[in-house]
Amino acid sequence: MVGQYVSPGPHLKKPVRNTVRLEPYCVTRREATYWLTANVTGGVSFGRTARLRGHLGAVTQAEMPAWRRETETEQRWAVAGAILVALGLQLPLPQTMTFLPIWVLPSLTLALMVALIVANPRRISKHSVVERRIGLTVGFLVSAANALNGVQLIRHILDGTIGDNAVELLATGADIYVTNVIVFALWYWEFDRGGPGMRARGVRQYPDFLFPQMSSPDMAPKDWEPWYVDYLYLSFTNATAFSPTDVLPMRPWAKLAMMAQSMVSLVIVVLVVARAVNVLH
Repeated sequence: MVGQYVSPGPHLKKPVRNTVRLEPYCVTRREATYWLTANVTGGVSFGRTARLRGHLGAVTQAEMPAWRRETETEQRWAVAGAILVALGLQLPLPQTMTFLPIWVLPSLTLALMVALIVANPRRISKHSVVERRIGLTVGFLVSAANALNGVQLIRHILDGTIGDNAVELLATGADIYVTNVIVFALWYWEFDRGGPGMRARGVRQYPDFLFPQMSSPDMAPKDWEPWYVDYLYLSFTNATAFSPTDVLPMRPWAKLAMMAQSMVSLVIVVLVVARAVNVLH
């Protein structure tokens, strides 16, 4: 509801005494129900009527898109597959690109991944604190491994010890770049609206990332909600364009994370390509 008051229609029958706070108005449940009815016919902004969820129960739930109401959590295969790809990309790296033996962090991460899959093989839990912490630890280990590799790559390029093999240099840079895309997608997925469990419970109203399907619900299926693949696309476009494209960061942490990813991607691309061109000439 924006800028005007909508009075209840005559077709609504019995009034209800208790009131509902619908910014910037305090209205009765009867009036709020009318606002929701008007929204179905195109008369009221959905963003305002969505705030009545706790007071109108099933009525509001029926009109809410999937990303705003309680749904099933997503299946684990997409996230698990992406993490396995990130771990596999660590193995071909030269030993000079790592601080630790090449197998240490991937082995530990894989062990935690197996524990998660054994505990809940199909879907991500909505309420398990232990599973949530293990998932964050997995993300941290993959991030730490790639960050260390990136630091080593940049150090070798700057001090001139990277060597004169342009193909190996480009392959190493591409390896770290792709892993960086997977890692940031994992963090976006883990923290948007409190993580996959909180999103499935429909607890938080405001998104940290505004996807096109949220701002244009008529252009998306009613059961659409963001899954890991959507965050992977967000990460890829941010890493290649060095800026947001069709998905907008809404919260400060999301803006800072996307800014950091763009900076890391830009540094890797500029340094690796510049050094490779220098070697080839």
